[in-house]
Amino acid sequence: MKTYRIAVIDLGSNTARLIVMQAIPGYSYRLTDEIREVVRLRQGLTDNGLSEEAMGRAFSTLRLFKRFCDSTEVDLILAVATSAVREAANGRVFVERVRGEIGLNLRILSGESEASYGALGVLNDVPMTQGVTLDIGGGSVQISEVRDGRYQRGLALSLGALALSERFIHSDPIKKSELEAVQAEIGRQLDTVTWLKKRKGSPLVGMGGTIRNLARIEAARQNYPLNTFHRFSLGRASVQESVTLFQELPVERRQKIAGLTSDRADIILAGALVLAAVLDRLEVDQLTISINGLREGVFFEQFWGHLPYPVIPDVRRFSVLNMARNYQYQKSHANHVRFLAGRLFDQLTPLHDYGPAERELLDAAALLHDVGNVFGYEDHDKHAQTLIEYNGLPGFTPRETALVALLTRYHRKGQPDVGDYGLLLDEADHLRLTRLAAVLRLAEFLERGRNAAVDDVIVTWTDDTLRLTLIADEYPAVELWETERNALGLVETTFGRRALLDSVVAPGEWPPSKIERG
Repeated sequence: MKTYRIAVIDLGSNTARLIVMQAIPGYSYRLTDEIREVVRLRQGLTDNGLSEEAMGRAFSTLRLFKRFCDSTEVDLILAVATSAVREAANGRVFVERVRGEIGLNLRILSGESEASYGALGVLNDVPMTQGVTLDIGGGSVQISEVRDGRYQRGLALSLGALALSERFIHSDPIKKSELEAVQAEIGRQLDTVTWLKKRKGSPLVGMGGTIRNLARIEAARQNYPLNTFHRFSLGRASVQESVTLFQELPVERRQKIAGLTSDRADIILAGALVLAAVLDRLEVDQLTISINGLREGVFFEQFWGHLPYPVIPDVRRFSVLNMARNYQYQKSHANHVRFLAGRLFDQLTPLHDYGPAERELLDAAALLHDVGNVFGYEDHDKHAQTLIEYNGLPGFTPRETALVALLTRYHRKGQPDVGDYGLLLDEADHLRLTRLAAVLRLAEFLERGRNAAVDDVIVTWTDDTLRLTLIADEYPAVELWETERNALGLVETTFGRRALLDSVVAPGEWPPSKIERG
């Protein structure tokens, strides 16, 4: 399978971004590089179009991006421009200059195309059947409706954080009259989205720089333990708290707010007001954060181009496989651990009383338990936890991600402990972690030889004992020895029974020498 390097350039009204994905189409992908530059392309926009100063900043940035792609041997560049170029009278002239002087083909997206790409990015990150997506950019806001797991319709409104700030906010901190003018304009434009009223109570998923920054601010308040925001929940109360803070503080003091990117400090209030208004319109108390957005949507159109619709049917399942593949998992070993863990889980159900949700977490951890080996065998269990903590798992909630990370951490040794993840877990999760870790550890050591010597395991128990009978073609000496030493202790304390191991294959030669042969 050939690996490609695919770059996506997004020239927005406030920021220009470049991401580089290393991808095997339909098999695996990962972000390998990212460059962000504030260009404020919309700044100084008049009826005549983009200003020379703004275009100069954009040219310098795009030239840098193009040189970077050339020097790092990118196979494909997908470059798009959004509202500032779309709305400018000289937008197409600007695009032609970029093509002629830099050699970069910049595609101007319509408002609806921008909305659809954002929704496409979301749908490959957040399992979503019905709902609304919201992308607050610098020049525009994209609102989209999702039905039956697909983008249905959407549009762009000129409610971007930079656009609103330039039009209405001229004081620092903002004056009451300016605040009211911003809110009135937001309300006026949202009134034009007639279908939004019919979506009251629908799940809302947010993307884009403004929303990510609001999430980071809330994460800093919570001392959030993960380093990724897949499916992070941002509440209405948090948004309102931030709005109040932005209203009171001048820009210089806003720049010091934990979690806020300093170059957004002057425009973040306007964006936060848009989000607050959409939450009010939908009458929902929270939104879910998507790490993906426009750029990822453009990428996934290529990556899943062979599918009828470029969204993976099971985001959660693929995200686990994608991470395993990216970190060079030993497929046969991981799959056999997964099989044995599933067999143990199913047979032990009367003792643990868990269902499909827990089985899925165990399944994910079984596939990922050894990914830390990419750094080396020593402490690979800790490395696996770190990789999951920092990368996250698209489709999984923060709580689920924490549990999978902890299961990989304790798959071979140690007493399971929630550690810094306590914020994300409830009291019942402590026992859930211990029970699932016991099952995974059993499966790992029953596959200790990494050769599928144990075909299956049969579990029986009494009030006092838990018997594990191994089905194998040959006497599984290594597996019996390693499981006895490393896994049975946790099993016994977890399930409150003495654990016994035996095998249907007898050790040594048959028939035993003490039996007379006739």
